[in-house]
Amino acid sequence: MMLALLASLVLFFLDSRLDYFKPVRSALSTVVYPIQATASLPTNFVDWAGDFFKDREQLREQITVMSATNKLQSIRLQKMQALERENMRLRELLGSSFRLQERVQVAELLTVDLDPFSQQVIIDKGKNYGVYVGQPVLDAHGVMGQVTETSHLSSRVVLLTDPSHSIPVQINRNGLRAVVTGRGLSENLQMDFLPHNADVRKGDLLVTSGLGGRFPVGYPVGKVVSVDFPQGKAFADIKVQPAANLSTSREVMLVLPGEKIHTEPLLAPAPAASEAQVTVTPVASGAEPTLTTPQNTTEEAADGDNR
Repeated sequence: MMLALLASLVLFFLDSRLDYFKPVRSALSTVVYPIQATASLPTNFVDWAGDFFKDREQLREQITVMSATNKLQSIRLQKMQALERENMRLRELLGSSFRLQERVQVAELLTVDLDPFSQQVIIDKGKNYGVYVGQPVLDAHGVMGQVTETSHLSSRVVLLTDPSHSIPVQINRNGLRAVVTGRGLSENLQMDFLPHNADVRKGDLLVTSGLGGRFPVGYPVGKVVSVDFPQGKAFADIKVQPAANLSTSREVMLVLPGEKIHTEPLLAPAPAASEAQVTVTPVASGAEPTLTTPQNTTEEAADGDNR
């Protein structure tokens, strides 16, 4: 044992001080290398597999985080788009409210019922906000309907397209009066009781006539989209497209009673008295006809006082 230890020390000393054993060591390294490489394969495989699954797990976590972030950004984008659309609708309502003659209150739709037998919506304003039965309801484009029921916090609105609803209208072009009735379809109204010789054309704008005292005069109701004169029937068959977006509006306006805040008439202004009331007075044959116009009554009264 001591001899082996002593021999090892001698060989170690000689190897470190002399170069005699370098060729032997090189040859032994060449012979032993394949054995060392083979012996290290399991360890290297375990290390590689560990790194592979570790990297794969990290990639999976990164993909999960990126997917969640992408979904969050998508939700935020959709929310921003929804807010942008709501902002546009509110701007339309604001612009419309300044064109109206009456004061208005904005409400939002809670539920919508658009089946053929009941065209109604529920809004988020009720008696606590001054809503009353019969109150006109508009959107940014025209008349939607009127309030039929109220509670403290909500109200029911029957739309123009409800089969039970009718509204007095007049043609904006010539003032011809008629009645428009719902047909249970969100994009279709019926214009009733006009004879075949009525002056109505495709494209005519229909506005509220003010008759009945429910709707103020001049609010857009719809546009004539077809005019037919069926034989054997006393009245023309006239279809009307509502001016209001009955199936897409989210916000509505309730017309409040009281003093008017702005005036922008939809109908053309009446001609001046000096222009509208010129009459021709017939005279005997051979004489020149005379034109007469009404004089200003205020001036006549003033002249009378002076006299």
